[in-house]
Amino acid sequence: MFRSKEKIKVLFVCTGNSCRSQMAEGWARHLKGDVIEAYSAGLLPVSVNPRAVEVMKEAGVDISKQRSKHIGKLAGVDFDYIVTVCDYARQQCPLFNDRVRLIHKSIEDPSFLAGTEEEIMAAFRNTRDEIKEFIVTLADNLQQRSKFGGRKKD
Repeated sequence: MFRSKEKIKVLFVCTGNSCRSQMAEGWARHLKGDVIEAYSAGLLPVSVNPRAVEVMKEAGVDISKQRSKHIGKLAGVDFDYIVTVCDYARQQCPLFNDRVRLIHKSIEDPSFLAGTEEEIMAAFRNTRDEIKEFIVTLADNLQQRSKFGGRKKD
């Protein structure tokens, strides 16, 4: 397995930085913290969704101390990858430098679903699990990309 002296810096971006990007940051830290230095931000940040915190806690990942932040606050970080997890973020996300690679994974936002509390929580759990699967495969792909190409734009 490829080991780098430096961790791969990854920024997960969605519109509000309240749910999907927060979950992605949490999973990346939890599952791949040895190889990924994870961050999250939003284009129009709001507070972290309590349901996201709850379903992540159910899975053994604590994101309760994470905070929503505007992407501009991270402009000084030299990211290797920016991963957009919603279509709006993909369209509007700024590049911080010409070496960063962009990756997009469209994930439905459970925050705006209507229904019973059970139905809404089930949607949050589905999103949590989808993001977990994505992070597991993403980490392996990032390691391969870093091994064979460094920091180029896809």
